Amino acid sequence: MVKRILDLDFSDIKKMSKSEKLLSIKNGEGRTIMSEIVCTFPPILGDISNMELAAAFGADILLLNFYDVDNPKVEGIPVKGPSVVEKIREYTGRIIGANLEPVDQALLVHDRSTLPKGRLATVENAIKLVEQGIDMVLLTGNPKTGVSNEKIIQSISEIKRAVGDELIIAAGKMHGAGSMQEAGANIITKDLVKRFIDAGSDIILIPAPGTVPGITLEYARDLIDFCHSHNKLTITSIGTSQEGADEWTIRNIAIYNKMAGTDIHHLGDAGMSPGMATPENIMIYSIAVRGKRHTYRRMARSVNR
Repeated sequence: MVKRILDLDFSDIKKMSKSEKLLSIKNGEGRTIMSEIVCTFPPILGDISNMELAAAFGADILLLNFYDVDNPKVEGIPVKGPSVVEKIREYTGRIIGANLEPVDQALLVHDRSTLPKGRLATVENAIKLVEQGIDMVLLTGNPKTGVSNEKIIQSISEIKRAVGDELIIAAGKMHGAGSMQEAGANIITKDLVKRFIDAGSDIILIPAPGTVPGITLEYARDLIDFCHSHNKLTITSIGTSQEGADEWTIRNIAIYNKMAGTDIHHLGDAGMSPGMATPENIMIYSIAVRGKRHTYRRMARSVNR
């Protein structure tokens, strides 16, 4: 019997397969919190990494942004190289994901950001994620990178064939990522969801209601219901700096996402201080979707269990 993610200890996570992790999230019934952290930004607290801080405030899954598989390092973690992920896991006891970006050079993007090879959504880089101990890859795009849905679909298919039995594959855009044609409600449609699923994605990312123009509660719920009808999980994302908003906004987005039926609640990396969500907003969001009991249990659970 697979424990729900609410009850997982570090000793459980170390032994779990990909399918067991997915089932654990599903068993959590919409109460899984994911916090995204920029690897290259200095820790808010100086001598404590943002990974540890996000975990301490209740995150179940830690998502690395700007993670370069060819130069693995996370500011605040006192090791570099391929062992950095295991050190993060040792410090936090959490499931760990990382972004890779399916850049589309055909897109016209103003002031395009150029990415190092180690951050691109290639099979080679996905294999390195597995070797370095990452549990989940999210195929998505940062601002001005020129990531397109067509490239996401191509990357899903290629990565699924290479490491689909070992790596959880999540996919979707939190915002336009530099594409004016794929902005607002055009970021995600039911047709795109079906193509993501057919390509092999385990989890579909949908912008949270209230974060992207045109993504309403009803629109998100329809897409989430469609994903669930195909036995796939969903992430609703805050990728619009609202992870640094006031408490009222955070609670409302949380309840919208709960009403829409999502499985994983994502908070982005742009709080008032860059690099992660405002820490108390992780806790406020968590309390809104799972109450103080489960929030405090996650916050207090020792990595030695």
